[in-house]
Amino acid sequence: MSTVRDQFPLATALERVVGEQIPDIVKGLPTALMEEVTPVTAELLKYWFQDDYVQLRPVNFHDGQRAAILHIIYAHEVLAAPSLEHLYRKIATEALLSGDTLGEVTRTQNQHPKYAAKMATGTGKTWVLNALLIWQYLNRREYPEDQRFTSNFLLVAPGLIVYDRLLDSFLGKERGGQRDFETSDIFKNKEIFIPDNYRDQVFGFVQSSVVTKADIGKKVTGSGLIAVTNWHLLAGVEDPDFIPETDAPGADVDAKAAVESLFPISPGLNAGNSLDVLDRKHLRGGPLEWLKDLPSLMVFNDEAHHIHSIKKGQQVDEVEWQKSLSEIASTKGHKFMQIDFSATPYNEVGTGAKKGLRYFPHIVVDFDLKKAMRAGLVKSLALDKRKEIAAMPLDFNAERDSRGRVTGLSSGQRTMLRAGLTKLSMLEKSFEHVDPDKHPKLMVVCEDTSVTGFVEEFLHAEGLAKEDVLTVDSNRKGEMSKTEWEVTRERLFDVDRHKTPKVIVSVLMLREGFDVNNVAVIVPLRSSQAPILLEQLVGRGLRLMWRGDEQIDEMKRENRRRIANKLEPENYFDVLFIVEHPAFSRFYDELMAEGLAGEVGDETDATPPATGDLEVVELRDDYEPFDFHIPMMVRDREEELKTPILDPYLMPRCRIPFADAKMFAGKGDSFVSVDVQTKTQFGDYRIDGGVMTATGYNDFLSRLTVRITEALGGSRAEMTSSAKKYNSLAAFPMLQTFRPQLLGWIDTYIRNRFFGQVIDPLEDENWRVLLTDAITNELAGNISSALVRSLTQEVVSIAEVTFRSLSEVQRLSVRASSCVDVSKCIYPKLPIPTHGGGLERKFLEWANNDTKVEALCKISEYKHTFVQRPYLKADGMPARYSPDFLFRTDEMIYVVETKADSALSDINVQRKQSAAIAWCEQINELEPSQRSHRRWAYVLLGEQAVEGSIAGNERASDLLDRTRLRTNAEEIAQAQIW
Repeated sequence: MSTVRDQFPLATALERVVGEQIPDIVKGLPTALMEEVTPVTAELLKYWFQDDYVQLRPVNFHDGQRAAILHIIYAHEVLAAPSLEHLYRKIATEALLSGDTLGEVTRTQNQHPKYAAKMATGTGKTWVLNALLIWQYLNRREYPEDQRFTSNFLLVAPGLIVYDRLLDSFLGKERGGQRDFETSDIFKNKEIFIPDNYRDQVFGFVQSSVVTKADIGKKVTGSGLIAVTNWHLLAGVEDPDFIPETDAPGADVDAKAAVESLFPISPGLNAGNSLDVLDRKHLRGGPLEWLKDLPSLMVFNDEAHHIHSIKKGQQVDEVEWQKSLSEIASTKGHKFMQIDFSATPYNEVGTGAKKGLRYFPHIVVDFDLKKAMRAGLVKSLALDKRKEIAAMPLDFNAERDSRGRVTGLSSGQRTMLRAGLTKLSMLEKSFEHVDPDKHPKLMVVCEDTSVTGFVEEFLHAEGLAKEDVLTVDSNRKGEMSKTEWEVTRERLFDVDRHKTPKVIVSVLMLREGFDVNNVAVIVPLRSSQAPILLEQLVGRGLRLMWRGDEQIDEMKRENRRRIANKLEPENYFDVLFIVEHPAFSRFYDELMAEGLAGEVGDETDATPPATGDLEVVELRDDYEPFDFHIPMMVRDREEELKTPILDPYLMPRCRIPFADAKMFAGKGDSFVSVDVQTKTQFGDYRIDGGVMTATGYNDFLSRLTVRITEALGGSRAEMTSSAKKYNSLAAFPMLQTFRPQLLGWIDTYIRNRFFGQVIDPLEDENWRVLLTDAITNELAGNISSALVRSLTQEVVSIAEVTFRSLSEVQRLSVRASSCVDVSKCIYPKLPIPTHGGGLERKFLEWANNDTKVEALCKISEYKHTFVQRPYLKADGMPARYSPDFLFRTDEMIYVVETKADSALSDINVQRKQSAAIAWCEQINELEPSQRSHRRWAYVLLGEQAVEGSIAGNERASDLLDRTRLRTNAEEIAQAQIW
């Protein structure tokens, strides 16, 4: 019985080993993986994936990114296989017996650690790259002798688009010729990528070590480098003077160029003899030789399907890229590491009926388009099946004359363009009412560069202005000249933020690396049915356009459910429309069969609006009386301590008469100084003729003063084992500045008050009586107690606060099917959950009808983020939560949270409650004018309490007052009343 061959044996094996450990990693429980990696790696994995940290961030790595990071780290750091063959032998031995796998993995280009991540377009491959680079760098910095790690990185892009995207990721976007590091992925997402204690090191490394393709081998860096280039540098085709030593099979060699490669100085007076040209020819091998000489190197190949495909006879032969990498790796052994990223890591093999896909053998994670769609990480896909297109003949090529020159667009192409424009116009009008800053785009992909001009001309004829169309024109290599690119790139990478251009026209240049979010319609004017090209074209529009709105997120989930049930979507949020001829639908059939892609037909009167039942409600005209102004502490009230004042003549007398004390004075006794009131040990010391080996009375006074001030000031307060006492005693560091005054008070106290009589310490060595254990303890205790009492007088300064108002959020999204009309709120309607929102609906309608409730509002977790409160979870980790409602009456403001009755006893719900009570108490300590002349209180309500109160005809305000959580002082006062 034959079995189906596993196309990704490494990914499957790693999923078995690592996948089962992920739940424990998320929970922070011990796992084999966490014990086998270095402490630095363990710290990073906890920070990236442990739930305690994840809940502190609004955005995190998704499941696919997490799997890619963990699989690669486990394969490289734990298994530590020096080559691809060794990796198979350690974890997927059976796969070596299948087909020609053994022969493939033992090839020269696989004789080093090598991993490939198969990740769908739009799922954040660059984030995985960033995380892996940080993992390598921090480990290399901590363990410089560990050969598994390096601080030298080479990032290889397939073209200018991805090349610039990588530079943006590390150095920030370029505007006006300058890059702003604070716009880089590394900096913007520092809360996701880098634990706080490592940020300075990582930022310093990135800012000082990034090297562009022009500076490889020239720029001097310190602790490593991040070299960014495109594959042309490695293939040697970017410089027309460069002739590779070994030609690819089928490649044509230009005779003139070959002669010039041997005789670099050409006859004549042109630039061929200039120093610049001669310099460039001399250094043409410099970058590759320099990279080859590095002791270790990790290579990241972005869009790596380019490197592994060999296409004979084409102008660009990708095999040269791999040849150069193999040459660079030849001097490094297992210290050369290669990580490939691609949504389509395969080669097309065979022809006709035998045509198929051959996947790379080093794929260690498979997160494909289907998984991304199911998780809602990319747009849903919809084929625009219009009747007029279905009835058209298969005529998608432009019209050409007898010489093959393009003379115009075919009727089929014009029909598809009009269909795309119609869809775009409908989306523009619908989305503008939801968010005027969202600008959907139409992308047109032409068959070649000779067609783009006719497309642009047609679009202008259809009424689009010049600024509405951006043509990214390219030659047959899929590249633009540097001058053309500089003019185009700033408009291209900022299209999401601007209303124009509306339409982007391109050939193949934008088939990868074009990472914008607002492409909502794609019109592919091409005849190619190559799967790799189709998937890349669809990938240009898959990135999510709508994020951070709970109502829209719910509608997107409903869309996915409808598409899975073979129904048309009821709204078009994050739906990518492909205006496609049915003859080319075979690519989409598999997605539709699995319920991941849908179909839409012609727009009719029955067609649901693009925004479904979503409504955007704005502030009501008279919202001010219903607004809430939240006090935000800028500075707590301050307690300013007065200068300590001691009156030695009012301090207590010693319980031992001076005459008796004289009899106890001796040598060699051990003494311990203790505060009589708190029994806190100030310090132990051995006496040999004087306190702390004091040589005389003045020395005694000096040492005793230092001991007392240090004990009360904190530097010696560790002499007590009680944390409470430590905090009390360490509260007065300012005492150390008053040592001269304190010494004088102690001297006066001893001479005139302590023994109930006037004594001269220096006469007849009277000071030696102070060395007696009981007397020393009492003296130090009396002074310390008096000091503490003198410092209890405080001058209180009023707290400084600013205010944040709920009305700062001027618009809320609600759904007509799940909202409540309210009259006492800044918004005329409030959203409730589509599922399980019955309690909230009842509560809001009930409270809205209570005449004692002056104002109410539901807090939007996404929009009213300033109301979120920090708290400590049961495991001690910090977290944040957002209360559900705010209510205001004549005397009170209630912070209200509703929970199912089963959740009321949850320990983290109780911890949220404690944090909320503390917040309310802090607000209640403010001046009345700073808290709207009302007291704040926290209320935790269960469903039974609400239901019972409604059934008993109680007011909502009465329920809130009855169930509000009171302070200890209020509880005591109430108990005394009863």
